Amino acid sequence: MSAATRPLRILHTEASLGWGGQEIRVLTEARGVARLGHEVLLAAPGESRIHHEAARYGVRSEALPIGRKRARGVRALRRLISTGGFDVVNTHSSTDAWLAALACVGLPGAPAIVRTRHISAPLARNWATRWLYARASARIVTTGEKLREQVMREAGMDATRVSSIPTGIDLTRFHPADRDTARAQLSLPPGAPIIGIVATLRSWKGHRYLLQALAAMARKDVLLLIVGDGPQRAAIAALVTELGLEARVTFAGNQEDVSPWMQAMDVFCLPSYANEGVPQALMQAMACGLAVVSTPVGSIEEIVDDGVTGVLVPPEDATQLRLAVEGLLGDRPRRDALGARAAARARERFAEDRMVERMVAVFREASESRHG
Repeated sequence: MSAATRPLRILHTEASLGWGGQEIRVLTEARGVARLGHEVLLAAPGESRIHHEAARYGVRSEALPIGRKRARGVRALRRLISTGGFDVVNTHSSTDAWLAALACVGLPGAPAIVRTRHISAPLARNWATRWLYARASARIVTTGEKLREQVMREAGMDATRVSSIPTGIDLTRFHPADRDTARAQLSLPPGAPIIGIVATLRSWKGHRYLLQALAAMARKDVLLLIVGDGPQRAAIAALVTELGLEARVTFAGNQEDVSPWMQAMDVFCLPSYANEGVPQALMQAMACGLAVVSTPVGSIEEIVDDGVTGVLVPPEDATQLRLAVEGLLGDRPRRDALGARAAARARERFAEDRMVERMVAVFREASESRHG
């Protein structure tokens, strides 16, 4: 069997204890790569949600103490890597990236490290970070082209070693569907204008600005669906009460399948102001044929062309957000046209198998560059 076709052994590491687009990408990608015949294992903290969700995705997961940057995490990863015969270690968060890199130092036959960078937060400008990216990692993958350019600029990386591979989504689940049917399934009012957001409840996702925009709308029949959970749940609920929006806002919490919630919406909003790559929820909403309103943060502009496949507004600007949403709710033909072009863009660029094939190619390149 040639090197170009032999199955690979891939270890994913993820230190995150949260649950959102990043963790879902890790499991989706791992599942897709395994379906192509490669051997895939995830290492994650035993208390993390990704460790417990892995089985549902058909991904093997081993609990390791890698939730914090501690020596025991380095030792645990070193033991696993030294006996696992891995070709590649794909790291995902800062903590596990450091632990895996240190675990491989001086290890005979150490696998190549591929560092996936999911967010647009600035890199630390120091020698240690440059070592992690430019020396310890064979390849860097980002979820958007702007993130790729940022990594090359801030870490001094050569362009040939940094790839932009947006997250792929399951187009058999996320597709246009009858809105009334979706609302009946979820016991939502059939005639009300409904806007929505699907995101982990974190400050930078912009829920605050969406609530302020809703409160200022002239139309008081507009309803808001908030799908997801997270550390800002109490703060967001308090703001709903403060603005007197209790009757107009539904907290749906985490949902195993968010597609019917999206299909029930008239407009999807993601007013993020920091840390974004290419958000999965935004791609999913576009695939469902929704008119989307978002911000030019991270790599969002790479999928949302303002006025073509969605509407972009300045971040942290509730007034412009309100005007954009009101404009779409009041113009059904424009809303439908944006949604149709968004769905076409999704079919063209967002397929899950495209992401998986490109990741496998990077894994092979990384392994060959490290081991010749």
